[in-house]
Amino acid sequence: MFTAEQLKTFTQHIFQSIGFSEADAQLAAKTLISADLRGVDSHGIARLAGYVRLFDHGRLNPKPNIRIVHETPSTGVVDGDAGVGLVVGPKTMEIVIEKAKNVGSGWISVQNSNHFGIAGYHAMMALEHDMIGMAMTNAAPLVAPTFSLEKMLGTNPIAVAVPANEEPAFVADFASTAAAYGKFEILQRKNLPAPLGWAQDVNGEITTDANPIKNGGALLPLGSDREHGSHKGYGLGAIVDIFSGVLSGANYGPWVPPFATAGFMAAAEGVGRGTGHFFGAMRVDGFRPADEFKGHMDNWIRRFRSAQAVEGKQVLVPGDPEREIEAQRLQEGLDLLDPVVKSLEELGKRFGIIL
Repeated sequence: MFTAEQLKTFTQHIFQSIGFSEADAQLAAKTLISADLRGVDSHGIARLAGYVRLFDHGRLNPKPNIRIVHETPSTGVVDGDAGVGLVVGPKTMEIVIEKAKNVGSGWISVQNSNHFGIAGYHAMMALEHDMIGMAMTNAAPLVAPTFSLEKMLGTNPIAVAVPANEEPAFVADFASTAAAYGKFEILQRKNLPAPLGWAQDVNGEITTDANPIKNGGALLPLGSDREHGSHKGYGLGAIVDIFSGVLSGANYGPWVPPFATAGFMAAAEGVGRGTGHFFGAMRVDGFRPADEFKGHMDNWIRRFRSAQAVEGKQVLVPGDPEREIEAQRLQEGLDLLDPVVKSLEELGKRFGIIL
């Protein structure tokens, strides 16, 4: 078991060892470990070695000049200068929030970035300002659109965070696929099969292979197949890709560069610059008084939680499971899988840092 502070400190020191400033290393560590705390283990410290591999392959700039390259009062494009998305994302969201303070809403698309952790972290930054936050990102092509044998889209997550008053915030954070790729990595570490409906094989047939990409298959959009609504998951992933990549000047579709999973390091010649993100923030008081809105959000949340449920179950509001896991892990610590601990120990040995 490890405490969140132990993991943050270790992560910060690893990032500093590859050239990050202390401030950027602290921010990257905080962003990354937020995933572990919220139970999204696939996007947390298990990915730390992957960020180091990006650096080793010359695809991650430890000292980026993150800057606005185009803007209006409410919109803009940020160039991440090949920085880690764990830093590019929060710094861009700060710009978005400042625009929203000034003109009611802010919207920025990002080019030339990298993997940014969990989308929810960035969206939730807007909450303390009585704003609705949004975050999304495109990713390496691992997903076959409905009826396709080709991998054309990433898992392309979407997050929306909405403030409430007495109740915890509404936070929806989900991939546009049946499952995020990180879930497959966890199954691979545990040597378990994938649930039916998560992936297809090289012939387009649904499979329980936990490593479908390696074997010529693909992940499936949310809905799994046409009869169960995969065209809707495909549509969501396409929207994220267009907002994050086509709008910003980043790569999109099959040209988005891979993260750093073994076997997927080679980045093909693209049509844009790096990975793309999209962030938004809207002032609640641009629509109605903030206290009035948040009071009604409390009512909305309570009514949904009190909905009649099937026996032995309870209706949850988006954000409930993650909030409960975070409270538990802050108190009890985080239990990491053995392969993840081994990976961290290898990083520690390389850089002379004790886990």
